[in-house]
Amino acid sequence: MKLAFLGLGVMGYPMAGHLKAKGFDVTVYNRTTAKAEAWAKQHGGAFDATIAGAVRDADMVMMCVGNDRDLAEVGSAALAAMKSGAILVDHTTASADAARTLYDAAKAKAIGFIDAPVSGGQAGAEKGQLTVMCGGDTNVFEKVKPLVDSYAKACTLMGAPGAGQLTKMVNQICIAGLVQALSEGLAFAEKAGLDGNLVLDVISKGAAQSWQMENRGRTMVKREFNFGFAVDWMRKDLGICLDEARRNGARLPVTAMVDQFYGDVQKMGGNRYDTSSLIKRLE
Repeated sequence: MKLAFLGLGVMGYPMAGHLKAKGFDVTVYNRTTAKAEAWAKQHGGAFDATIAGAVRDADMVMMCVGNDRDLAEVGSAALAAMKSGAILVDHTTASADAARTLYDAAKAKAIGFIDAPVSGGQAGAEKGQLTVMCGGDTNVFEKVKPLVDSYAKACTLMGAPGAGQLTKMVNQICIAGLVQALSEGLAFAEKAGLDGNLVLDVISKGAAQSWQMENRGRTMVKREFNFGFAVDWMRKDLGICLDEARRNGARLPVTAMVDQFYGDVQKMGGNRYDTSSLIKRLE
């Protein structure tokens, strides 16, 4: 089976690497060709300077780009060059409408499509331990899952086209509230004169435990934010959540508030800080 991977950011680069490590024939494309060339040199795969060249002979194409606009541009270019019967798997976090639009465009060309946003961050991508939430047709998903399992600890079909993106929105809504609560708790502990790391040791063994606490608590105490998922990307994701909520009538008061808090971090110059940087605005 021939594969193509479009988009070699902090997530796509290691994800494509896992596919190659599993023995698949992988050709990569990135807007900055030098990065695609570096990937090919590191992993022993191939690269192409154009989307059309990368996907033309592929049986399955994975892509992981930035936002709805990137998705429309790259996705359209891929579909224009892909062969009938191939499958396009989109790992971008985007709107459900963008996923449904690409699904319809793919179906018109007899190409399968799965929206498959991921959770787990850069570390999850590098370790091959991502959680993948999918939307699309069952028969297409069944072909996709064995390959996605190369870099996922869980890959689940959530429903019709767009359902993967909607599930990722739930994920980001939950993370926003958790990180803000963890920030407030640690800031409170510091003001109260407690040892933040000792507090984390204790409460992580109780009902307050979470992935964010286990993976970001101690770096928050040390004010280290130079890794993980950037504030700019989180604001993009929360904007998608809030737009969808306006459409479906869901009430997201905490999410809207935390989105503005991330805006404060951006004003502090923290655009590329990890999302755990919410604690900085409480100093």
